[in-house]
Amino acid sequence: MQLKRASGILLHPTSLPGSPGIGTIGKNAFDFIDWLSEANQTLWQILPSGPTGYGDSPYASFSTFAGNPLLIDLDILVKEGVLDKDQASPPEYIRTNGNVDFGSVVYWKKPLLKTAAVQFLTRADLKTKRNYELFKAENAFWLDTYAVFMSIKEIYDAKAQKEGVANSMWNAYWPEELKKCNADAVEKWQKDYETDCEIQKAIQYFYFSQWNALKKYANGKGISIIGDIPIFVASDSADVWANQKLFRLTPESLPEFVAGVPPDYFSADGQLWGNPLYNWDEMKKDGYSWWIDRIKTVLKQTDYVRIDHFRGFDEYWSVPYGQKTAVHGKWVKGPAYDFFNAVKSALGDIQIIAEDLGIITDSVRKLRDHFCLPGMKILEFAFDKNEAAQGAMTNAFLPHTYDKNCVVYTGTHDNDTVQGWLEKLPLEDKRLIAAYLGFSEGEAQKRCADGELCRELVRAALASVANWAIIPLQDVYSLGTEARMNMPSTAGGTNWQWRMGEDLLDKEKALWLKKCSVLYARNVL
Repeated sequence: MQLKRASGILLHPTSLPGSPGIGTIGKNAFDFIDWLSEANQTLWQILPSGPTGYGDSPYASFSTFAGNPLLIDLDILVKEGVLDKDQASPPEYIRTNGNVDFGSVVYWKKPLLKTAAVQFLTRADLKTKRNYELFKAENAFWLDTYAVFMSIKEIYDAKAQKEGVANSMWNAYWPEELKKCNADAVEKWQKDYETDCEIQKAIQYFYFSQWNALKKYANGKGISIIGDIPIFVASDSADVWANQKLFRLTPESLPEFVAGVPPDYFSADGQLWGNPLYNWDEMKKDGYSWWIDRIKTVLKQTDYVRIDHFRGFDEYWSVPYGQKTAVHGKWVKGPAYDFFNAVKSALGDIQIIAEDLGIITDSVRKLRDHFCLPGMKILEFAFDKNEAAQGAMTNAFLPHTYDKNCVVYTGTHDNDTVQGWLEKLPLEDKRLIAAYLGFSEGEAQKRCADGELCRELVRAALASVANWAIIPLQDVYSLGTEARMNMPSTAGGTNWQWRMGEDLLDKEKALWLKKCSVLYARNVL
């Protein structure tokens, strides 16, 4: 994929302001697109948009195909007559400002969406019913099993909670015939719980109807949307449950091996992600159709897609299930060229950004470059004082080392904000960055404190030869660690909770970004 020079903003919809409890794909999302347009930004990058569960991570959803119900905008449902205005009024414990309190939002919003679904199924006019039936038919390949999975899950989760059972996952607690996704058992469940399944489908219809309207509006403004696909899927998902032969599972439906990364400089134990690994030999038999459907589905919702942990297609770290750390794993060859040839044959030009961060081998680089996939550059990784001490600023993340076919970021959702990162650096590191950006080294501390180093790193990204530059919204405003989105390898805390203030989308910043995009020829896709 050859990129035309452009720039944009990284912001997940949950972080949008104004709506009760959590950002949605309603009015404030449209306002954000208007602001992007005013700022001459032509790219909007989001995180995975699937339904999230425990931990609230968009990288661990109940389905790789479904949309997150929490992003559905209630005001739109009121306008469409699906909800009554008094029904949509939030209770006192739901706040409009401040970070997302996922527990409260789920407790309030999910039952409300079910009410909306029931009312929709009885109130919808003939034209809307036709559109709904068409949606179900076009998405039946994932929607039917997702609806059954969520229906079973909700009932057995509630049952487990009553009984004090800690692990209510499908492969640990469900009856054997349901655990195995037995066709007769699934069909019987669909009949016995027809209304529950239909409610799940109606909620997905709400999501995709709203999202499609938002994407159409963005594209009409000249803005392309970049989606995100985690390479692995969650164990507790309709994807694994309904496609067990495509994963490395035991006869008891437990993972044989799980994903992670090996020990490195940053972690003596490595990272144990715990996702079940794919049975690539089985996937190859039908030309990787599950994966092709996955990419195709995301590309219907977006214009481009970033695939997280691209290295895993070349080789992946395989850890025996039950290990406490990732230490006792091994590298296993992935499907590599065979996979991407199949994707290219099915989908044509591959609209994929390769997340090629971490320890990357020549083999991974050759795979990426063979298919002309742009990789990622992160400015927070660019300044190595040891190299500087030797007079050799050759770090591959420094702007003067880039080739054009890449995407530069100041930071990602997994990094501290640039301002937060700068504030924690030793003074000598700040001086190095100040010198690189053209400031006096003696000004480093002051330029850091007033946000100027952060601002100039944003400018450095925009000025670089990288064809695309994507800036997290937090870095546009030099926000500190309080605005960080995620701390990898941690659960709970404030992960995924950050929401922007309503005052952030101001004309002054839009004008500054516009001037930069024109100055550095990033104003046209």
